[in-house]
Amino acid sequence: MGSATGSYRRRGHHHHCLHCQPCRYIRLVQHLIEKCLTVGMDRHECVRAIASHAGIHHSVTATVWDELARENPRFFRRYLQTLNKQAQSQALRH
Repeated sequence: MGSATGSYRRRGHHHHCLHCQPCRYIRLVQHLIEKCLTVGMDRHECVRAIASHAGIHHSVTATVWDELARENPRFFRRYLQTLNKQAQSQALRH
């Protein structure tokens, strides 16, 4: 990591910047969303978690989530149905 990386960080950028490296940044957000999916988060929880832990603006995560859902409607429909069933099951237990 040379001086170019140092000046990059001094300007307040993260390793992946939406403006400097949009493809990498979007892939990073997609990866983080996938991590959220593996632990059963819904869209709102995912957006909040990524904003809190990775400092990525909620609108970016929401946009990437929406695009993933548009590209994979069957997966997201089933995923959300599973989350709803789990929530209903937990509600019945209490």
